[in-house]
Amino acid sequence: MMKPLLLCLALLASAAGCNRRPVNASPDGAVRELVERLRLVNGDPAAAKSAFELLSKRARGNLAERAQRYSAASGKTIAPEAMIVPSRFVVRFEPQRYAAQISGNHALVEIIGLGPEDHAQVACVFEDEAWRVDLPFPPLPPVQVRPGNN
Repeated sequence: MMKPLLLCLALLASAAGCNRRPVNASPDGAVRELVERLRLVNGDPAAAKSAFELLSKRARGNLAERAQRYSAASGKTIAPEAMIVPSRFVVRFEPQRYAAQISGNHALVEIIGLGPEDHAQVACVFEDEAWRVDLPFPPLPPVQVRPGNN
């Protein structure tokens, strides 16, 4: 009698584990997970790639262009996710709550901390069946070519 009960409980537990929602099933979940993954980067290529996967196509494209320019200028190939520099993604405050406002395929996630000045807003976009964080990287200037190098 005890074995069938244990087997049933084990099956239910494994089924519940398989039905977990992806971290980026919601915009606030995507932002929360990106914050956690960025904390782990610190030069770890696997952690950088993990964070990179949560970014929007636009943000990934910007980082890919930066990596391509760096590679061309330095002669060393660098992966786009290696452009995620830990010092540029310092958490200014400890997030306590995330709240998303969704409008179609776009969302704005407000991150709220303990203090009155502890808040930030992060844009997200729904792409490829998941929410992605749309970080606003500055646009790259046009590539300048020296005269005579055409």
